[in-house]
Amino acid sequence: MGSASAVNTSNLHSVFVYGSLLADDVVRVLLKRIPQSSSAILPGYHRFSVKGRVYPAILPLENKKVTGKVLFGITDPELHILDEFEDVEYERSIVDVSLVDNAGKLQAKAYVWKNKDDPNLYGDWDFEEWRGVHMKDFVNMTMGFVEELELELPESKTRVAKYESFYRENADNP
Repeated sequence: MGSASAVNTSNLHSVFVYGSLLADDVVRVLLKRIPQSSSAILPGYHRFSVKGRVYPAILPLENKKVTGKVLFGITDPELHILDEFEDVEYERSIVDVSLVDNAGKLQAKAYVWKNKDDPNLYGDWDFEEWRGVHMKDFVNMTMGFVEELELELPESKTRVAKYESFYRENADNP
């Protein structure tokens, strides 16, 4: 009997996104909906490109800032999906972000790159370039990820492995 009320009272989370999750198409595949969101800035961090990946990484860096958006009203099960999607390369952290619309500040969760000394991080990452060049493939890869997650296949790959095999297959069959 108690299951309906449990859903309503479960924690809702705010999540700051700055990479592939800026694309509604990717979020819709993962969460089956587009949550409410607001443009936001994360001060004291930099968004890097990652060698061999089409998605970015953020790490703390003084006098830098990352533009992105906050997804509001993320449920516990949705947060679990995002945790699985962000996988082992990221660590979910609490960050202080500023909302662009009303200059309000809030605490949100964000996925920060785990390896602070990663030699594969370089430069900057550009969402518009990613959207033009990589988004279609990335959405397809994400669909495959979600299917495996829903089936909970014992052999389902981590996102990183899925990502690498997806891009390898596509490289082999251009």
